[in-house]
Amino acid sequence: MDFREHTVEDLAARVRSRQVSARELTQAALERIEALDGDLHAFLAVDGDLALADAALVDERLASGDDVGPLAGVPIGVKDLEDAIGFRTTHGSVLSAEDAPAMTDSILVARLRAAGCVVVGKTNTPEFGCKGDTSNGLGPPTVNPWNPERSAGGSSGGSAAAVAAGMVPLATASDGGGSIRIPAAICGLTGFKPSLGRVPVGGPTPPAWADLSAKGVLTRRATDAAAVLDTVVGPDPTDLRGLPQPRAPWRPQLDEPHPPLRVAWSPTLGYAPVDPAVAAVCQAAVDRLDESGCEVSEVPSVFPEDPVGAWLGLTSASHLRTVADLVGTDEWDLLDPAVRFGAEMAQGMSAVDLVVAQDTCHQLNQTLTTLLSDASFLLTPVVAGRVPAPWGNGTIDGVEDPNWIRFTYPFNLTRSPCGTVPIGQTDDGVPVGLQVVGTNHADAAVLRMLAYLETIVGVDEVAPVG
Repeated sequence: MDFREHTVEDLAARVRSRQVSARELTQAALERIEALDGDLHAFLAVDGDLALADAALVDERLASGDDVGPLAGVPIGVKDLEDAIGFRTTHGSVLSAEDAPAMTDSILVARLRAAGCVVVGKTNTPEFGCKGDTSNGLGPPTVNPWNPERSAGGSSGGSAAAVAAGMVPLATASDGGGSIRIPAAICGLTGFKPSLGRVPVGGPTPPAWADLSAKGVLTRRATDAAAVLDTVVGPDPTDLRGLPQPRAPWRPQLDEPHPPLRVAWSPTLGYAPVDPAVAAVCQAAVDRLDESGCEVSEVPSVFPEDPVGAWLGLTSASHLRTVADLVGTDEWDLLDPAVRFGAEMAQGMSAVDLVVAQDTCHQLNQTLTTLLSDASFLLTPVVAGRVPAPWGNGTIDGVEDPNWIRFTYPFNLTRSPCGTVPIGQTDDGVPVGLQVVGTNHADAAVLRMLAYLETIVGVDEVAPVG
């Protein structure tokens, strides 16, 4: 079965009505992973026996008349930055390659299981989610299902590639600098990063990037993302940043999406050079939106400068906290260079530097909020340049550029809900995404906008694999 031919909602409905069994769906996922993942490397670990046993329990409960949840029998991948019972959590690091399997689920995974999902395996991620490319020392990098000579992005590249290739219809993800939006955009998916605190990050271990990283999921389209998120959002007492339960479910609000009255469009945010091919695809999509009756106001500059310094300051301090015990040991050299760079940078930072970085978050959000007082959303490209080969840097107008992800991390600093819709491709066959940014906590509104854009500019093609 190619899961791209079915929505998550449809699959779950078919399981609940006994048209297909959870075990059959899980077996189909395992077979497709077996057929495709040797080339794509989306999964770090798969346990067919465990998954089929869990699926059989779903079927048994259905046969007994139990309510097994709104996502009954849906097979999923879990990004290997979080725990799933029976699987080791490597965090994409060779230093954890032999760790014992997890004995508990993360809150997100536990809620998905409670909704009826079946975990088939752990998806690939760079070490500690440190970069926009899914490569690590554990094995081959995840490649793009549209063009295997290109990266699938990161850090949720394994999850994005698995969904884009139809290996699973749903996978968990997280986004601390663009890690949902970047791989979603370049793998041809509609991706959504919720407001910080919507999906709990509590539990026994403090979150790695506490004030930046939001957990979420990856699906093909906005309606599925909303349907799945409805089962997992809401507070947990162990999450210090948790938001209250939304007043109404998100999925029903996407049934009849309509254009907003006015949006702001910023091709560069004021500081980001953009490859002409990427810029042209984005501009064409914005023009289509304008023709649909939505007033589009171009904003040459949103932020006075690239806020990468504040973002690097916060992430670097987090990396140093994680690997501090390895400084000066033989294991230090086994770390990803991006992790070492961040940890070394943080060694030269002061407590005041960290507070200043937090102040920058406040100031950026103030600027964004002022802008969005006159427009419903801010639209931007998702990536600035053409997608690199795995392990490489992107290019902007033919010149190699290590920071081809300039458009995503500002909105981790502001904690904003934001997402991406596939709107076309560059001439190498790699999809291009358009980013939608909303005001803090306006998650449902952003999801509605993503669903509307799918109807007028979204590309519904599928990756040429399988």
